[in-house]
Amino acid sequence: MRRIINYTPSPGARVVLGTLPIGFVLLAYVVASDARLAVDAADKLMPSFSGMAAAMQRMVGQVDVATGQIPLWYDTWQSLARLGVGLGISATIGLLAGIAIGFIPFLRALFEPLIAILSLIPPLAVLPILFIVFGLGELSKAVLIIFGVAPFIVRDIVLKVGQIPREQIVKAQTLGASTWQMITGVVLPQVLPRLIDSVRLSLGGAWLFVIAAEAITANGGLGYRIFLVRRYLAMDVILPYVAWITLLAFVMDYALRSLSARAFPWNGLKES
Repeated sequence: MRRIINYTPSPGARVVLGTLPIGFVLLAYVVASDARLAVDAADKLMPSFSGMAAAMQRMVGQVDVATGQIPLWYDTWQSLARLGVGLGISATIGLLAGIAIGFIPFLRALFEPLIAILSLIPPLAVLPILFIVFGLGELSKAVLIIFGVAPFIVRDIVLKVGQIPREQIVKAQTLGASTWQMITGVVLPQVLPRLIDSVRLSLGGAWLFVIAAEAITANGGLGYRIFLVRRYLAMDVILPYVAWITLLAFVMDYALRSLSARAFPWNGLKES
């Protein structure tokens, strides 16, 4: 039927359509920046792309006196290390607790209300408590990410376990499988792709918690640098740093999606 919902763009058209809004935003920024710089050449609010490129050359070409490191690479390593530790522990907790709570009825009755309550607490609201309890070091930053991400992953895995057809569980029991064998042979293979998707969906929140923690107390990191240079209204550093964080998040999301497609190709066939 001649309805717009029945027409799908070709791969080439999809690329063009996806690029158009981005190009429009960049063009609008260039026009606005040129207009502001024409009025005041020292304007810092909307620096030109050449100004941002010069600032980033300093960030990757000069050694920071305080740390003795190249600022951009040092900040990137600090933030990625915190993000990796927090997400890794969160994924492990989510997988183990999610399967146990989702598969064993008594554990679900015992822990599901608690997990639901924890997932509804705004993590940034408890940040001062984490700093008081765990100090201002790396531990409090990791706990913040875990507190913000792990309950969401646990609930998502519990939901996925609950969606496994009951017939598969009954058949496994009929064949004499133990609880452990059902977990490893029936539940785990179906939950692992969902775990990767849950981590992908948690990337935005995890970055938010890293930036927030680094903004308050840190000696390095992308969030630390952004909030450090904001005192000087250094938008020529802040904007490229934001773009760099976005690029890192995009690469991580793409890597996880590729990992899921390669490790669990049957999952894509099932969803298509």
